[in-house]
Amino acid sequence: MSVHHLPAAAANALHVAQSAGVGAYTLTAGRLWAMAAMLLGLAGVVVGGLALARSAGRIRIGDARRGAVVALVAGLAGAVVGGLVVAAADGGPGTGYGIVGGYFALVVGLAGVVVGGLALTRSRRTG
Repeated sequence: MSVHHLPAAAANALHVAQSAGVGAYTLTAGRLWAMAAMLLGLAGVVVGGLALARSAGRIRIGDARRGAVVALVAGLAGAVVGGLVVAAADGGPGTGYGIVGGYFALVVGLAGVVVGGLALTRSRRTG
């Protein structure tokens, strides 16, 4: 087998392995990417919430504007990666492609973008 055929063979092997049936607790590549996207989105929500609290004057530590920008970037990255997981999935829930986690990452990532945007707007108003 030549080197040029390796990517196609690897993709075919992954597809066959995914089609054969995957256990509920098996960590596949799609599920791993979906979890990473969820963590990015969740980090965006948490950092955005802290930035929102800073801009409201409840917390005196840190910079609200920088936290809002970090929340926007993390939330957007989580939403984009979640969207890519959903777009790349060949099967539905339970097939191991991570489609459920991808949709969840889309929602959590967009929530991070919204909270980061609110914090950025408030930090501009108060700063």
